[in-house]
Amino acid sequence: MPWPIYLALKQLFPSGRRFPFFTLISILGVALGVALLVISISVMGGFGHEIRRMIVDTQGEVQVKGRGYLADAAPLHAAIARVPGVVATTAYAEGVALIEHDHKPAYPALQGIDLEHVDAVIPLRRFVRLGSLDRLDDDSVILSSQLAHSLGARLGSRVELYSPLLLEKLKNDEVMLPRELEVVGIFEVGHQQLDSSVVLVTLRTMQDLYGLGRGVHGINVKIAEDADPDRVARLINSALPPEANAEARSWIDANQDFLFVLQLEKNMIFFLLTFIIIVAAFSVASSLLIAVVRKTREIGLLGALGGRPSQVAACFCFQGFFIGIAGTVAGLALGFTFLHFRNDLIRVFTQLTGSEEVLARFYQFSRLPAYTAPSDIATIVICSIVISTLAGLLPAWRAARLKPVEALRSE
Repeated sequence: MPWPIYLALKQLFPSGRRFPFFTLISILGVALGVALLVISISVMGGFGHEIRRMIVDTQGEVQVKGRGYLADAAPLHAAIARVPGVVATTAYAEGVALIEHDHKPAYPALQGIDLEHVDAVIPLRRFVRLGSLDRLDDDSVILSSQLAHSLGARLGSRVELYSPLLLEKLKNDEVMLPRELEVVGIFEVGHQQLDSSVVLVTLRTMQDLYGLGRGVHGINVKIAEDADPDRVARLINSALPPEANAEARSWIDANQDFLFVLQLEKNMIFFLLTFIIIVAAFSVASSLLIAVVRKTREIGLLGALGGRPSQVAACFCFQGFFIGIAGTVAGLALGFTFLHFRNDLIRVFTQLTGSEEVLARFYQFSRLPAYTAPSDIATIVICSIVISTLAGLLPAWRAARLKPVEALRSE
């Protein structure tokens, strides 16, 4: 082992003595900065990852939407299926309706799904907590969990569904009675908005309620795992006939503004929290400068024994490097420990402050998501170690400038 590295380790962690105070403070400063970066970046990444999962799991990677509605979706299914990368398709219709149970009204989003093909594109069964998707038919309905709670509905309850078409009928002096449907399932996605305002019915029921005939509002598309959603969307647009009056958009393209804001927030948080590591680096530099002053005679002795100024400087640079490594490891351990227990800690905090409902209402998640990308961890580790190593440059420069004769005379 080169003597500058050996001497750097001995000065930071002297054997037979208690852990040096200045070394501990320097490592803790770097560790706290790394831990905050890991926690913040992971939580922001969790929001983006959770939103991506929910979009893909409820809509598919690509959506083909009509500019009005698609009167005949069969030719479109055939054209889309021939596109490379497409695995499966399913038609859907959507809208808003008035639902009532026990004199309690609500105005949820209504989703009409094709029971024959929906399983191949959207894993709805995974979200059904009570009841079963197999029981859904033209005379039944599946409610989102919080909507069912607000209406007081449960499995077996009867709800009345009022379509906007009813108003059109009244204009023509026609009478259209509400549809009475049985609740056969309750689903929960984990997103506050989806869990409080979505109703699932069959595609035929939706077509009847909106007077669509055989028409649909769009087609959800599942693609291969290794396929690029944007590329597949472009190929679908090329394959669609001009008279279809429809357009395919990937989930990335359809939500690009929101995803851009999420990425911008994540980058800004990383930039701001990096200053914590920079502040810790000043602490490291101060500790090493004090060490240079205290060990002036020892530095002069090293020069007198033949140590070159570059080797003396390397000794202090390596101290900053080792502090960066130790602080980074400790920070990663602290950050991942917090992430593991994050929901327990948030639950305790919200119970103490009475803000549990506020958190769910404004942040739209019933739990705090976290997703740590390997590239983010690599960036944090590299930045932390590089900044800590650079913190040793000033003390190293100061030590390298000391002349052995003058240093040995120092009191």
